[in-house]
Amino acid sequence: MSRPPERATARPRVPRFTRAEHWVHRATATLMAVCVLTAGCLYLPFLAELVGRRALMVTVHEWSGILLPVPLLLGLGSRALRADLTRLNRFGRHDRQWLRAALRRRGGRPAGKFNAGQKLYAAWIAGAVLVMMGTGLLMWFTHLAPLVWRTGATFVHDWLALTVIVVIAGHVWMAYRDPESRRGLRTGSVDAHWARHEHPLWKQEEDPTR
Repeated sequence: MSRPPERATARPRVPRFTRAEHWVHRATATLMAVCVLTAGCLYLPFLAELVGRRALMVTVHEWSGILLPVPLLLGLGSRALRADLTRLNRFGRHDRQWLRAALRRRGGRPAGKFNAGQKLYAAWIAGAVLVMMGTGLLMWFTHLAPLVWRTGATFVHDWLALTVIVVIAGHVWMAYRDPESRRGLRTGSVDAHWARHEHPLWKQEEDPTR
């Protein structure tokens, strides 16, 4: 009687994100997608004609923008999320080395749990959201400022929105090229070999004595 084939040993995995971080990212991404789609319905004629109901699109766009920071604010109750925000706010020598290597398309890109590109994206999108909210409020509540301010707010809001769409598209493209990174956000863990290769300083970052 032949023996059944042995099951392949599962590759070791390491925890990367908690469930709270997963839901903060998903909720934020959903609200951002609603903002972008409703903005398209307001500014692109063919979408405006296809969807119609401009007043509804304006209301949904306004409220999705106002609610955008809420998932992150609620997620601050998670110790893991607060620790990751601290990591994202730290930019060290190895991050500058990572950027130089990335710009020159070379290997040898040292990174902790987050690489320099992810840190720059997080900082930029956070600042952009704050500016978008400020200019959006000036456009929404017309009594808050004189006409010249509202005109300037509209200009900044519209052009920054276009930039945000381009940057988010780049972020999605980079995530598409790295399935293990996406799996880590979806399942909470990543392949140990991937972690050592893509984020070699991650372990040292968690335990500075190593």
